[in-house]
Amino acid sequence: MSSVRYDVNLSILFTELDLLRRPAAAKAAGFDAVEYWWPFPAAVPSDREVDAFVRAVSDAGVALVGLNFFAGDLPSGERGVLSDPKRAGEFLDNLDVAVGIGDRLGCRAFNALYGNRIDGVAPSEQDDVATENLIRAAAATARIDGRVLIEPVSGVPTYPLLTAADALRVVDRVHEEGGVDNLRLLFDLYHLTVNGDDLDAVIERRAHDIGHVQIADAPGRGEPGTGDIDFDHYFAALDAAGYTGYLGLEYKPSGASADSFGWLAR
Repeated sequence: MSSVRYDVNLSILFTELDLLRRPAAAKAAGFDAVEYWWPFPAAVPSDREVDAFVRAVSDAGVALVGLNFFAGDLPSGERGVLSDPKRAGEFLDNLDVAVGIGDRLGCRAFNALYGNRIDGVAPSEQDDVATENLIRAAAATARIDGRVLIEPVSGVPTYPLLTAADALRVVDRVHEEGGVDNLRLLFDLYHLTVNGDDLDAVIERRAHDIGHVQIADAPGRGEPGTGDIDFDHYFAALDAAGYTGYLGLEYKPSGASADSFGWLAR
């Protein structure tokens, strides 16, 4: 890409360090921007926890360019709560906290993981709940000129958004039903490749709907060069299509995080 901008996902890289020490480590490794999954165990952390997080990012001199909304217990397999009728309140309670952090740190991209399908709940009911909550999320993020990202995910059989088309149907539905226009596709090369999507076709047809890009190689989810994805090809395609945002490094390093960036020189 003509002006590649990388950010480091500090929920998957530098995990050998305490959460609040990672922004400084990313800066020391040469990065000026970072992103996080939701960095707290609860949807609504204490003011002290939020202040400590904001201070760690600010003091490190890096920009926060991506933040996940609360998505439940990721290690146990949860991938969002916004489509769960019993837990939608947690998502709504989280909105103000997440957008408040974004306002303080200049972050404008918020990833809203859709949530797994639930036994005993009709998919249509979950989709209705998700639509309502995403309309509210769109309104909340719009107050700071932000956008909501919808992400296809691999490796979780009960997660319903596998392809870019799946996620874009959600984007289109929320835009149409809510009269909002700030939902975008989170274009994760790893997840989409694992799920067998046609990345070139997505870039060609819906590049204007790509709100953020994340990368890891496949198979394995390691750093570029450990798998088979032709990153140069996709970076060039994104560049030609007019994408000017960040490329989020969201891979599992094969060794120490600080030693996993040698591919950048290539």
